[in-house]
Amino acid sequence: MPRKAMRDLFIDRRVAVDPVPLASKKKGTIMYKGLLSMSGADSIYLYSGYGDNWENARFTPMTKVDDVTWSADVTIEGDKTFNFCFKDGADHWDNNSGLNWGVEII
Repeated sequence: MPRKAMRDLFIDRRVAVDPVPLASKKKGTIMYKGLLSMSGADSIYLYSGYGDNWENARFTPMTKVDDVTWSADVTIEGDKTFNFCFKDGADHWDNNSGLNWGVEII
């Protein structure tokens, strides 16, 4: 999906996921324009894992799209909920007030 069209998919004005739901063994895109980017972070990482225990947790560097929007492409390797949050290069986190974000996988 073109990046401009994806900007319309922001589910809470901070995070966009494409496609929804995510599909196992397929690629997806996560976009972020939340607190860290609004605070001028010079780097942002997507932190993600699968299921309640965050299995196979990893950091993925995000790419700056514009002044406040960051993007990362991921390959979905699990079959449980894809959970994620964000951190910047100064180790500040945005975890959605402790709720994180989660997307079902089909």
